[in-house]
Amino acid sequence: MFLRGRMLPVWQGGLIVLLVLLAYLPALHGGFIWDDNSHLTANPCIVGPLGFKAIWTSGSAFYYPLVLTSFWVQHAIWGLNPLPYHLVTIAMHAACAVLAWLVLRCLKVPGAWFGAALWALHPVQTESVAWITELKNTQSCLFYLLAIRFFLKWRAAGTFAGRKGTKWDYALTWLCAALAILSKTSTVMLPVVLGLLWWWSDGCWRWRNLLRLAPIFMISALASGWTIWEQRFHTGAVGPEWSQSRPERLVIAGKAVWFYLGKLLWPHPLIFIYPRWGIDASRPMAYLPVLALGVALFLLWLNRRGRLAPVFFAFVYFVVSLFPVLGFFNVYFFRYSFVGDHFQYLASLGPLALAAAGITTALDHFKKGKPLLEPVFCGTLLLVLGLLTWRQCGMYNNLEALWHDTLAKNPDCSMAHSNLGSLLYDQGHMEEAMEHYRKAVQSDPNNCEALNNLGIALAAQGQLDEAIKNFRQAIQIKPNDSDALDSLGIALAARGQFDEAIGNFRKAIQIKPNDCDALDNLGTALAAQGQFDEAIKNYRQATQINSNRPQTFFHWGMTLGQSGRTREAVAQYREALRLNPNLAGALNNLAWILASNPDDELRNGAEAVRLAEQACELTHYGKPVYIVTLAAAYAEAGRFPEAVATAEKAEQLATTAGSRKLAEKSRQLLELYRAGKPDHEPAPAVH
Repeated sequence: MFLRGRMLPVWQGGLIVLLVLLAYLPALHGGFIWDDNSHLTANPCIVGPLGFKAIWTSGSAFYYPLVLTSFWVQHAIWGLNPLPYHLVTIAMHAACAVLAWLVLRCLKVPGAWFGAALWALHPVQTESVAWITELKNTQSCLFYLLAIRFFLKWRAAGTFAGRKGTKWDYALTWLCAALAILSKTSTVMLPVVLGLLWWWSDGCWRWRNLLRLAPIFMISALASGWTIWEQRFHTGAVGPEWSQSRPERLVIAGKAVWFYLGKLLWPHPLIFIYPRWGIDASRPMAYLPVLALGVALFLLWLNRRGRLAPVFFAFVYFVVSLFPVLGFFNVYFFRYSFVGDHFQYLASLGPLALAAAGITTALDHFKKGKPLLEPVFCGTLLLVLGLLTWRQCGMYNNLEALWHDTLAKNPDCSMAHSNLGSLLYDQGHMEEAMEHYRKAVQSDPNNCEALNNLGIALAAQGQLDEAIKNFRQAIQIKPNDSDALDSLGIALAARGQFDEAIGNFRKAIQIKPNDCDALDNLGTALAAQGQFDEAIKNYRQATQINSNRPQTFFHWGMTLGQSGRTREAVAQYREALRLNPNLAGALNNLAWILASNPDDELRNGAEAVRLAEQACELTHYGKPVYIVTLAAAYAEAGRFPEAVATAEKAEQLATTAGSRKLAEKSRQLLELYRAGKPDHEPAPAVH
């Protein structure tokens, strides 16, 4: 290994950290992507009122409460600035690489430093390091490797020797194993790995060793059972996407192992979402990968004590570490693809350490004649891998880059089309968004999310019948799809079918009790039927779950206004504007109250003008109803020439838009303003 000699271990560890930081510098410019919202930026346990306690006592923790605890602490320190989160994840990865080096050195693996550096810089790890949510991988790996480190210290000290530190090392192995599993339950194979390490260090296996490993096996068994249940009944990994037969799952497992090895050998292309394999277990050829895997394991088993012992160890470690994600158990991610780069974060250490040991041993034969060959070759390989990682980080900078890169490499990825469509929809590119939604449905007719998104886009264009058709199709495929139920309720409410709309909102809330959108929408539908108290109850519940939703306070204000509780409505509008100063509807409604309410104490002409002008500017003076409000504000402020001119403009726009009632209202107000009188008649709030 080319860093041998007198260089202190601290410098070797420091160099690993430096190389990791350099390779992942582009990741520091990245933002939040994909499911970072559900795990962090919109998680009510972290940014909402549920708080720290709910992480450990509710289903909101998913199945990695310790990682959510890390997010909770980070959010308390630096809020939702993505840079520190990236720094923490990169630092975790660097620390894992240093620990990997110490573990490999403890196992006397040739080229231990090179193996750790190879693992740290390999581009297949980019997904785990550049994606904030995958702190699950880096944090769990840290505790995983610490558990192995303490286990090896305990074994080196002698199990029953009673030497100083022995019991502590054993206890710390337990503790770190539990912390690893609480960070990510795919580490449940740790006790099997510890048994493999015990076999390696002793040269044989004694069944009594199980007694010492039993506590960790019990922790793993409990975590495994919980995760299987959680994936099925909480995360939602049930349905046709996970209905593979046992032979099909066996085929998937065999194919996945060779896929992951192939990506380590040749990491191109690396795709965020790989194509989902079509599995036909009726074809004998489909079993070739799993047959090859079985033959390889059998041959290595026969040579487990010979020269191939390191290969046997590395290969078994690799397969054992991958076991939870080989398709034998339902994993939600499998609805998109049966493989993902982040699944082999831990497992890849075995083959890469073996490769480093082989390269180092081979190059040692040329040391005498060519002393520079080893540092040049190893350094060049690390440089190439580091540059590939540096380039790979770019695709994780933002959602647009992520989905464009995914579709460039996997054009039929339904999920990427749907998510890119949502991004374009939010940017106002309606036609492009609908094109991607349609491609998503074409690629996967059972993609409920894409059907729902397409329905939302159609509804926004006034095509309610077509939108409702898409929502119903999504619900038919997935009856417990709360998003589709909520969207269907909105469309039905827009057609005036409030009873059916309310029924759908209630179903959505029953499925997802903390769904603020559904609670808000239910409140609005109830208010439309005059059930104001019931509506307010839903708004209050929504704001208790998430107090940072300006839209909910806006709707609450409208409902209060409709029920004649104007002062309370003003308070809710002000809270909505505190959260979002550019919420045009709240600006307009508050301006109308301040300009035309009969209560002298409520009226404020100057503030009404400021708010109404802001609402009109935000909508480019294109909404007649906002211009009506602006005219009323000018009149209340005593600026009657401007009030007259603005009312005339409002009448013209309303007439052009075909809004007869609003045009008539504008003409009536125009007469008042020409007479130098403001309008103090209350008007209904804008929906």
